[in-house]
Amino acid sequence: MSAVATQVSHQEKNYLNDENTIKSWLLTKDHKRIAVMYLVAISIFFLAGSIAAGMIRLELVSPRGAFLTNDAYNRTFTAHGVIMIFLFLLVGIPAVFGNFLVPLMIGAKDLAFPRLNLVSLYLFFTGAAFALLALIFGGVDTGWTFYTPYSSMYSNSQVALVLVGAFILGFSSIATGVNFIVTIHKMRAPGMTWFRLPLYIWSHYATSIIIILGTPVVAITLLLVVLERVFHLGVFSPELGGDPVLFQHLFWFYSHPAVYIMILPAMGVVSEVIACFSRNSIFGYKFVAMSSMAIALLGFFVWGHHMFISSQSMYQGLVFSLITFLIAVPSAVKVFNWSLTMYKGSVWLASPMIFALGFMGLFVIGGLTGVYLGSIGTDVHLTGTYFIVAHFHYVMVGGTVMGFLAALHFWWPKMFGKMYNESMAKVSAVLVFIGFNVTFFPQFIVGYLGMPRRYHYYYLNPDFQIWNIASSFGSTVLALGFLLPVIYLTKSLKSGAPAGPNPWGATGLEWEVESPPTKHNFHEIPVVTGLVYDYNSEADEAAWEEEEREMEHVTRGGQH
Repeated sequence: MSAVATQVSHQEKNYLNDENTIKSWLLTKDHKRIAVMYLVAISIFFLAGSIAAGMIRLELVSPRGAFLTNDAYNRTFTAHGVIMIFLFLLVGIPAVFGNFLVPLMIGAKDLAFPRLNLVSLYLFFTGAAFALLALIFGGVDTGWTFYTPYSSMYSNSQVALVLVGAFILGFSSIATGVNFIVTIHKMRAPGMTWFRLPLYIWSHYATSIIIILGTPVVAITLLLVVLERVFHLGVFSPELGGDPVLFQHLFWFYSHPAVYIMILPAMGVVSEVIACFSRNSIFGYKFVAMSSMAIALLGFFVWGHHMFISSQSMYQGLVFSLITFLIAVPSAVKVFNWSLTMYKGSVWLASPMIFALGFMGLFVIGGLTGVYLGSIGTDVHLTGTYFIVAHFHYVMVGGTVMGFLAALHFWWPKMFGKMYNESMAKVSAVLVFIGFNVTFFPQFIVGYLGMPRRYHYYYLNPDFQIWNIASSFGSTVLALGFLLPVIYLTKSLKSGAPAGPNPWGATGLEWEVESPPTKHNFHEIPVVTGLVYDYNSEADEAAWEEEEREMEHVTRGGQH
């Protein structure tokens, strides 16, 4: 991609140090500052969710439990699920990297509605506060799915409070989705046609459609649970004339598309990273772009595969099973096209690329095991076991978190203008990949053997212990892999080498502005005259090779 833009030669203030006061940050309408505040918040939530996960793994080392009571264990795994899903996975990539990059990638000076963007941030903080208060003062013991009638009638925990928090978080997501769609439609730079858009923008466009269409459904559903719990309205509880299966239909109508809210932005990240570090134009660009839209569409028609044993007729199950198999096709298109992009490319194994390759490996395992759960014959045996837990984490953690880490390492120099210790970053990527597999692959086995999820006593089946010990050991390695970026990224802010506008030799408008960008991104609106992924110029090959050698030298220690 090429652009015509006039840049001033003198050093200007950037978005980080321009009016650098607490008030200027809290009242900012700059999409980049809002993204940084999201990054700090979700990093704290990720730490809290990880601590809960560590308690779960420690408890499962012993067949009779280590230190938690039945009720405390229920509240712990619910806290883990609520924090990780609602406060990290659903918002991580869209809120941080979507906010930061969407205007930069399309040549805009901000999002279409800057004030609405700030409102969405404070709605997120408000919803998170309700959820955390519920988890701290009494906890919630229903699991993150809040199945009725337990959540609406029988639980003595703080269910209503956490559901109000989730309801508010939904409004934050809707505001962000509306902002992205309008910005992409109306604020593209001259020459930025639809099929010149980066694939990262396509992924956010598809994600925003899912958010706008799906979030109101789950928001109303959770509000009905609160009303039934507080005022005893008969909606979901059989004692009051309600239908608990109705809750499952409404909940999964949103919550399966929500999987793609989490995974589609990560796929967009991987498309950008693989094109850059393969030094090759993305293979089948239009197919990859349209596969994002196909996933968004088909995602609304597969919710019933969560309900094969929930009074659903076999004919309904057959239809949902078929559509589940169909939705694997656009996902496979992406994986095959990424592989072909690397084919005959000049692959550079920088840390963002290693994270992206880890995403591909883990997501493929998660997707293939999902086929077993989309088939009625095998799902009846596997549902409700640790096989489900393993599959879910291979898609969500192996997919979304690996994509988040790839994005963090790829765009960190652009966001903060500093390089990090590349050697440590590569070690982190390898540790996360190994630790993840050691943690969750044994859960496929113990789940197939019949261990139910959400149980912390399994003394009647002591053969399960070896698999739980292996899983808990792997979680220790995984935690170390997550801890390393905290160290070297924080250090880079103080002593990292200056990154320059384009340390990776990447294409895209975001790489043509300063690092960190100025407050208004572009001094003049750029004019786009070429393709998105123009990595195939022979004249640039020697320059790229020289740049790679220089970057390996500079980032080896993160210092000059």
